[in-house]
Amino acid sequence: MNQSERLAAFVALGHRLASLSPDELTALAARARNQNAWFDRPSVAAAVAGLAHMLAEEPLRRWAGRYPAEPTTVHKIGVVMAGNIPMVGFHDVLCVLLNGHVLLAKLSADDTVLMLWLLEELTKLEPRFLKFIQVLPRLNAADAFIATGSDNTARYFEYYFGKKPHLIRRNRTSVAVLTGQESAEELARLGADIFQYYGLGCRNVSKLFVPAGYDFVPLMEALQPFETVLHHHKYNNNYDYNKSILLVNREPHFDNGFFLIRPSEALVSPISMVFYAEYSSEIDLVDQLTDIAAQTQCVVSAGARFAGSLPFGQAQQPGVSEYADRVDTMEFLAELP
Repeated sequence: MNQSERLAAFVALGHRLASLSPDELTALAARARNQNAWFDRPSVAAAVAGLAHMLAEEPLRRWAGRYPAEPTTVHKIGVVMAGNIPMVGFHDVLCVLLNGHVLLAKLSADDTVLMLWLLEELTKLEPRFLKFIQVLPRLNAADAFIATGSDNTARYFEYYFGKKPHLIRRNRTSVAVLTGQESAEELARLGADIFQYYGLGCRNVSKLFVPAGYDFVPLMEALQPFETVLHHHKYNNNYDYNKSILLVNREPHFDNGFFLIRPSEALVSPISMVFYAEYSSEIDLVDQLTDIAAQTQCVVSAGARFAGSLPFGQAQQPGVSEYADRVDTMEFLAELP
């Protein structure tokens, strides 16, 4: 296959995802939730829609056109996938196969149903990919590695994969910048950045940066429509647990009945909670964001008014060129000898 044929297959996959019937989606989500309780129908539907968006033909072709059409040498690329949100490992699949390499995939135990289904759909559309895809428990035969995990597992990956070319990703999270001038509609859009996938993704907002003396009441009111997250028993259990800890320890916090906000210097918050930090000036804000840049996946603000940020509501809609950890996966693969 040449690059044009590989691109055509992924475009066709995007069309397939965009045209899934409600019954197909419901059945797929039921299978996924049997494996991982967090993968309910809304989460699976959001992930499917996100991948269909990522595989839109024109952006996909423009992105692919920035890199060599064919590899100098075809390599076996071992990919260790995360499983925190549905099909989060797909972008690596896309990069490896579009580059013309062989994919050796080690799937997350939390996300085998959806990833196997996705690979099956791709090979139905383009059977020649069957020679380029292997799902394996071990990646001993790989020539290079891409691995995603926590800071702890990253050290493990460095030890085992360090002698070969590797791209290793660590913990990241996302943050929001608030000024106090946001409209209720803008604040409501922030809810998607916080609550989609129940806060489990690296693109979920886990910390707010607010001006000194910020009034949280309008924010809590604007987020009220997202109270349906309480219908998920695991989220509800996390909310009850975290609320009880705050009450027992008499820690200052805000609570609107399904969601908690408290001050903290930490960056990654528990499920059902976000942290916040105050800033005294724009210079102070920039300094604080600079200090955490290496741990930040993306920054959101109302209308993307803060430089380098995304608009509220778009953190979970990455384009195909928005790389995890901001490391260019395609460039890493293209530069393999």
